[in-house]
Amino acid sequence: MRLDDAAQAFATHLAQVRRLSPATIRAYAADLRDLRSHLEDDDITLIDVDTLRDWLWHATQRGDARSTIARRTATVRTFFAWALEHGHVTADPTLRLVTPKKAQILPAVATATSLDEVLSGLRVAASDGDPIALRDHAMLELLYAAGIRVSELCGLDVDSIDRDRATVRVWGKGSKERVVPFGLPARDAIDAYLTRARPTLVARGSGTSALFLGVRGGKLSPRAVYEVVSREIAPVTGREHVGPHTLRHSAATHLIDGGADLRAVQEILGHASLGTTQIYTHVSSERLAAVYKLAHPRA
Repeated sequence: MRLDDAAQAFATHLAQVRRLSPATIRAYAADLRDLRSHLEDDDITLIDVDTLRDWLWHATQRGDARSTIARRTATVRTFFAWALEHGHVTADPTLRLVTPKKAQILPAVATATSLDEVLSGLRVAASDGDPIALRDHAMLELLYAAGIRVSELCGLDVDSIDRDRATVRVWGKGSKERVVPFGLPARDAIDAYLTRARPTLVARGSGTSALFLGVRGGKLSPRAVYEVVSREIAPVTGREHVGPHTLRHSAATHLIDGGADLRAVQEILGHASLGTTQIYTHVSSERLAAVYKLAHPRA
């Protein structure tokens, strides 16, 4: 079976059987296309462990990140397990393939004080009633207050918000639903957006139930959210480019700094594994160590 044909059937399996998100399926497909570009013959029965090792070595030589190499290794493991199960190959060439360890890169985190200043500035900017300013303020308040992903934010409908209970219903990875609380500043900002801005924006489009809208009244794209977050948050993190995940990282870190239980933070963030959440204890430890070195006379 040709790799291109197998990759297409694999993508269908991921969508219809495993019900993975479109973004995850695109990542699998991109990794398999990269493998195909490395092969002289795309018959999957001819791919062995040495072929895969050579492919990953070339990726390393061209400067691909260790995390990318690890993801591609995981992709071919999943792909060949599927191919073996469905009889497309007689042996799995990934059984002796070693997954490189990911380099642990601590996420960018903004301080609670700096975020308070940014969000206060956005509230002031929105006070004149500009629809986009009101939207941006509500959007960043919610990203920080609920710690949700950008894909989750863009997938929200108006009905996702329970204004009385101050909670948001989110569809996360793997189509898993969770309900996340948010605070009074976020609720006030969302109320202002829904009453003073969204009707103006929705009138510019063809009508949509999406919560956050673009300038033309359509559903807001993740790219637009990235642009807003980068413009507003990058200056207070000391990094040139940051995205919505910085607000998610900051929310998780500040929760743990404030004494929140790790399991509760896991539920809020929608992590499948507690191990994923534990990185934020490392971030908090780094911050604690920095304060200790600055403050203790015997540090």
